[in-house]
Amino acid sequence: MAFVIDEEFLQQLERLQMLVKNNVAGLFGGNHQSKTFGSSCEFSDYRDYMAGDDITKIDWNAYARFEKLFLKLYLDERQMHTRIYIDASRSVGYGKGKKDVQALKTAAALAYLSVCEMDKVSIYVIREKQVECIIANMLGKESFTASIGKLNDITFDGDSYISEAILPSTVGYGDGMSIIISDFLTDNDFENAVNYLVGKKRDVFCIQILSEEELNPKARGKLHYFDSENGDKFYRKNITRDIIHAYKLALEYATGRIRDLCHSRGAEYMLVSAEEEITEVFFEKLVTEGVLK
Repeated sequence: MAFVIDEEFLQQLERLQMLVKNNVAGLFGGNHQSKTFGSSCEFSDYRDYMAGDDITKIDWNAYARFEKLFLKLYLDERQMHTRIYIDASRSVGYGKGKKDVQALKTAAALAYLSVCEMDKVSIYVIREKQVECIIANMLGKESFTASIGKLNDITFDGDSYISEAILPSTVGYGDGMSIIISDFLTDNDFENAVNYLVGKKRDVFCIQILSEEELNPKARGKLHYFDSENGDKFYRKNITRDIIHAYKLALEYATGRIRDLCHSRGAEYMLVSAEEEITEVFFEKLVTEGVLK
């Protein structure tokens, strides 16, 4: 795995947050409307002062140093908890499209936007039939900076059973967003995981990441194909125009399967190309798809 989370990428996230800061609360659903600050004495972070804010929460020491108004934020008992699940199967690591890199960058960006909203964040990987916690209860920008590099250690191998992994795990009832990042190119069940999380009154967001070669295959002629989940399985095909047409129909079914499930359950869905820049995904696509309001 290439070094994905580095200083340059963290600076890119800071710029991204500035671009979407006026819309980011819409990303995390209705639960954020009930979140308040100032009910506990535990300091969490700063944000820029805006007209109408409580002036008693201004940090005047910071103003003396920077000649800029900052508001102190404190934790509230109803703090939201964003849980991000990364499909760590070999399928997500397949090919030259760097789906795995896009998955990690997307997870990191969502985590950063979430901590900027004063949410707790936990990040998990799904391996076979288990959920493995990589980062637990990350809170605030300092915690994010100290912990997010752990994503660089994630390897993508084997299969994943999204529902069988998530259903036995513990999630809070109605206390935030659950995000599943996968290519969803599997016959294994993922519907029950979405139903389970929606049933727990969580905001659910499924992000499907596919490489450009999967979205628009260019291959032609007689080729050998190997199953990305099982190296012992391979297929020899003469790739004709009819084969490409049949493939595109199958792909349309695969993307429609997860998209329609999400829409029918009131969950959010987004299809992302592995080659897209992270700023394109968050500043353009999320707005186009209506996820950011």
